[in-house]
Amino acid sequence: MHVKVFNPAHTLYDGDAKSVFLPGDRGEFEILDYHAPILSLLRAGEVTIDWQTRIPIKKGIVKFDQNECVVLVDE
Repeated sequence: MHVKVFNPAHTLYDGDAKSVFLPGDRGEFEILDYHAPILSLLRAGEVTIDWQTRIPIKKGIVKFDQNECVVLVDE
């Protein structure tokens, strides 16, 4: 899947990944290739991409559709 992580100032991540682990507003969850479409609020925590890249966030929103994951965050 293609993953993009943005904050108001710049792009934090733009590339392909197999897994994105997110701190959802109702609990942590993982998105894998070809996940069902989802739109969720995010709380403070870390966005973890491919179990290696960690991006700390204060809050945000994620949209996943057609194998593209877009994460907008306050860093």
